[in-house]
Amino acid sequence: MSQQENGTPSAGVSDQVRDFYDRYPYPRPVDSLKKYRRRWQDGRRRRADYCLFWPAKPYREDRTILIAGCGTSQAAKHALRWPAAQVTGIDFSVTSVRHTEELKRKYDLHNLQVHQLAIERVADLEMSFDQIVCTGVLHHLADPDAGLKALRDVLKPEGAMHLMVYAPYGRTGIYMLQEFARRIGIQATDGEIRDLVAALQALPPGHPLENLLRQAPDFRHEAALADALLHPQDRAYSVLQLLDFVERGGLTFGRWLKQAPYSPHCGVMGRIPQAARIAQLPLAEQYAAVELFRGTMLRHSAVLYRDDGPNLPHRIRFAGDAWPGYVPLRMPDTICVQERLPPGAAGVLINQSHTYTDLYLPIDALEKKLFDAIDGQRTIGEIAREYGQPDAARALFEQLWWYDQVVFDASRLPEQELDA
Repeated sequence: MSQQENGTPSAGVSDQVRDFYDRYPYPRPVDSLKKYRRRWQDGRRRRADYCLFWPAKPYREDRTILIAGCGTSQAAKHALRWPAAQVTGIDFSVTSVRHTEELKRKYDLHNLQVHQLAIERVADLEMSFDQIVCTGVLHHLADPDAGLKALRDVLKPEGAMHLMVYAPYGRTGIYMLQEFARRIGIQATDGEIRDLVAALQALPPGHPLENLLRQAPDFRHEAALADALLHPQDRAYSVLQLLDFVERGGLTFGRWLKQAPYSPHCGVMGRIPQAARIAQLPLAEQYAAVELFRGTMLRHSAVLYRDDGPNLPHRIRFAGDAWPGYVPLRMPDTICVQERLPPGAAGVLINQSHTYTDLYLPIDALEKKLFDAIDGQRTIGEIAREYGQPDAARALFEQLWWYDQVVFDASRLPEQELDA
């Protein structure tokens, strides 16, 4: 059971959380970011990442970015990823700030500033930001609503936020072991953590935590295990609870960072007898139904915007007349498999960042030609005209979008067409 269900957290929880991270920094500190830097030197990867957040805005890299609750390396990674951006990292853990400062010096990150500061006090920076990244943090605050509102107040009107919070159903086993530890008084000390690691080896087969321990190699490290099972403050949000949380915070939901796992059109969800019934529900109810059916989501990652922005974000859609003007960009983690194919398929598209193995998309010979024509310059309309297949192109690119195989650059379209 999460502490969200246990009621209001006790006084002093912020001090407890700060002390916890000072002793057990998480994620584990890293010494090298060379692999990460190589990965993001690909300009196509950066452009696709930008268009995921701002499909209707011209591409630019000189942004202001806040990493709220930056941990030991996240702010340094973003400074490497976006060398033309001004990146600010905040964290209330002195240990996390120290490790980030070490990476800043090692990689000569002049575009990075780091502050030991609680999220609730972010206004003390007297800055506003084009983008805010806050992942794995708000669910540990004594008052997550206050934290989210504080971040919203420093987000520029046309800015975007990447928010990640825990999801409840996939973490059932974690909450069972958290309660186990509380009931018998296990504390976050080196010796108690080692004993807990030993005890977990004896979990009965079929325990809700068993699969997670087997599938998450990070749990082999003591800091990760302590963060999951012995954290002094932990909440989780279902889809509908998250959307309500976002609305209370003065923000509006844009999309899921990866939307295929939430879609009734993708993977196994599109093949069950109830798929058409789910697809008739409002989008929020669709997402909630899929979350319940999948049952193992560990976290929710969403793209959010201010609810009072001058122009609410353009939502990608294929019901109007704007879609032929979208420029498709392949997601960098997408591969096309051409061996051991199902009957009638010329390839199978897989986004390797998906954790659900049912999220693959078979494509036929024509669809593969349309997919292969993606060059980051031509619009869907131009690709469709080349092959004389507008209906096939429309259907395919809508599928590619739902399956997280592409994002779109819609910045060339006039504003009146975007809203049509």
